[in-house]
Amino acid sequence: MNMKKISIIVMALAFLAALTQCKKEQVAPANDSEAVTITLDIKSGNGTRMDVNTATGEVTYESGDKIYVASGGKYVGTLTHNGTRFSGTISDPTVGEPLHFYFLGNVTPAETFTAGTTTTCSVVISDQTEHLPVIEYAPSNETYTAGATTFTAHLLNKCALVKFNVTTSSEAATCITGMKNKVTVDFSNNILTPSQEGTGIITLPSGNGEKWAILLPQSAVEAGDAGSAYSTDGVYTGTRAAVPAILDNGYLTTGIDVTVTTEVNPGEVPTGAICGKFTINSNGDQVYFSQGNLQYNKATGVWSFMEHQYDMVETDWQDVGTNYANQNIVSLFGWGTSGWNNGNMYYQPYNTESSWDSEIGYGYGPTDGTNYSYSLTGDYANADWGVYNAISNGGSTPNLWRTLSTPEWYYVFNSRTTPSGIHFAMGIVNGVNGAILLPDDWSSTVHTLNYTNRADAPFSTNEITLADWGTMETNGAVFLPAAGGRIGNHVNFASSKSYYWSASYDVNFPYEEPRFYSSYLNLISDYGRVDGRSVRLVKNVE
Repeated sequence: MNMKKISIIVMALAFLAALTQCKKEQVAPANDSEAVTITLDIKSGNGTRMDVNTATGEVTYESGDKIYVASGGKYVGTLTHNGTRFSGTISDPTVGEPLHFYFLGNVTPAETFTAGTTTTCSVVISDQTEHLPVIEYAPSNETYTAGATTFTAHLLNKCALVKFNVTTSSEAATCITGMKNKVTVDFSNNILTPSQEGTGIITLPSGNGEKWAILLPQSAVEAGDAGSAYSTDGVYTGTRAAVPAILDNGYLTTGIDVTVTTEVNPGEVPTGAICGKFTINSNGDQVYFSQGNLQYNKATGVWSFMEHQYDMVETDWQDVGTNYANQNIVSLFGWGTSGWNNGNMYYQPYNTESSWDSEIGYGYGPTDGTNYSYSLTGDYANADWGVYNAISNGGSTPNLWRTLSTPEWYYVFNSRTTPSGIHFAMGIVNGVNGAILLPDDWSSTVHTLNYTNRADAPFSTNEITLADWGTMETNGAVFLPAAGGRIGNHVNFASSKSYYWSASYDVNFPYEEPRFYSSYLNLISDYGRVDGRSVRLVKNVE
């Protein structure tokens, strides 16, 4: 295909009035065609990373940074920085209109882009621990005409550089809440709209002292209550001072105070947890189980634990509709559907698509776009529901909870050394079938249980009244209800079978989960990750 080569001259307007240097590059035009190769030449500063000079506001870039180009109300192509300049190919620019350039902080948009089709996109700038995600936009000064060789534009900041004064007792990163942390781009009218995702989290770098952050335009925000700031390790909480109105291209240097020094539940059972402690490995590490299975409100975006351990949401043979169109509350999740998206995944808690390969489950669970053999740990820990999300009745802070690995599930059920010798029993609690896990310090005198540690025991071997369960729960007992599973839109075996996700990927059993029903227990099951399963989170005992 013949291609037209266009040289683009763009200057970046920095915070205050600082400008990056730029130069004009002449490129000889070729024949007219549907595609255009353009070069955007901007001074790259030290060339090591996209950065903001907090003294001058000057923006510099690194190789791999991207600028998205729109024309005629649609995305038409991407320019990528090669260490010297931005360059790339765009398709079908509209004659007689300017080109529109968007720098989105080097954050991967949630949407998949298709040239000539995509009309909107969005990015969340919550994580600012590694770099400052500047948001910039400009139209070209000239309209596009066939044969044009030069365009000029000034990239304008659509955000502000703001200083925070952090006092923290933690070595972990500090989070503040109440900020607009998401920006949506509408290519049809070239408008950027800031909004708040979740509780409006902005994560600052770790440590005490001066921290800079990028904030999106918003009205003034009052001082936050206790919990409006916290450490990402969940150990300390605190407050955030009032934030003044944030304007485009703002530069706030006074410093907004953030104090994170109050220890969360020192020496107490964590909020949202059952008091029993369970050893999960031969090192003696222990966890608390959450007060109930995890659920997600699709309408409000709120994550929470069910009020009681025996509660269930979906019912047997229920048709929840495509992507839970028939209800807002979700508790049977595809694997790794925490809501996190690193640019290669769906990760939505309400996804029910099963048209892909059911085992690989493209769009479910961690992937780099090619490899699907990652667990919900390490670089892909955000795929874990409890790591990425703030659980409203479990501390309201991300990174407090997590999902057990398959070896940990196995250790809890089979390998612990406990004074009573009892690990689990099958039973019926308040009329609900399920498995009962007993804590490390369980005393058999609390309640007599039949056929303990027996995978072949039916639920009916232990029928426990609500009153008796109250006593057992007070002594740390955990109940995993047989909440069934979901295949596509349909729920099966609710109240008779149960499937719980683990965080593990394994070459032999890539989608591992503990599975049980009456007279049956299997801790290593290889079901497809597209299927809906229950999630029971745990918190590490500090």
